[in-house]
Amino acid sequence: MPNRIDECFQALGADNEKAFIAYICAGDPDIPRTVELAFALEKAGVDILELGIPFSDPLADGLVNQLAAQRALEAGATVQGVLHCVGQIRRRSQIPIVLYTYLNPIFQFGFEQFHREADHAGVDGLLILDLPPEEISRAVAAPLSRDVPPTATERRGYSMNLEMPNDGPLHIRLIAPTTPPDRIQQICARAAGFIYYVSREGVTGVQSDVASSLGERVGEIRRQTKLPIAVGFGISTPEQAREVARVADAVVVGSAIVQKIEENAAHAHLSARIGEFVRPLVAAVKGR
Repeated sequence: MPNRIDECFQALGADNEKAFIAYICAGDPDIPRTVELAFALEKAGVDILELGIPFSDPLADGLVNQLAAQRALEAGATVQGVLHCVGQIRRRSQIPIVLYTYLNPIFQFGFEQFHREADHAGVDGLLILDLPPEEISRAVAAPLSRDVPPTATERRGYSMNLEMPNDGPLHIRLIAPTTPPDRIQQICARAAGFIYYVSREGVTGVQSDVASSLGERVGEIRRQTKLPIAVGFGISTPEQAREVARVADAVVVGSAIVQKIEENAAHAHLSARIGEFVRPLVAAVKGR
């Protein structure tokens, strides 16, 4: 069946529009309010929702997102709870959902089981920060437990599922400013859904300006793929979002939204406040 991510970009492309992707950490401040935030973000114009699975050692995340993961874990968030959260969102919404995570929580959950349950819950894409594409076959082939290794048939079948873009969640690939041209080509050849370009070296977090090399780097990637290119890490203002949208197909805003969630967590109208914050960012990306 068609993936919601592909359908979203096709619909936006038909209208010559760019996509706005919002990141929040699932479970911050808690799972019920994460569901409410998802609906508020969609109402504010967000095209794709990126949900972080809280992890105790998020190496690619800056302080804002680290603290969000810590709050979510302290509130009792689990991998299973995040998948249940996606299921609750799916009862009322068909917004494309990408899970942002690290390999460790998935490995502990069970690699095959996680993909199966994520697909069942309604997850459209996976952004696994520390799983290079060439390692997927090894991760699948590795025993899921010491006592019951997967059969050869199970390994072959699941490897096929990972390679088929319309069979289960798509694996979104990351490209960094330091990625050399030959590596860009390799990553793009294994990509599906869209390419996530990390606009700056280092971790997530609000930045004061857009990297001067952005246009050149996006151009390099575009020569290697027909997939949409999303740009994230450091975008926090309408002005920055508008500038990035001139060269990218999608703009990702995360830390700025997460910071607002922290500031308003105790407020009775948290979701409404986050929606108000996001609307000008969406408008800037859409050129309104």
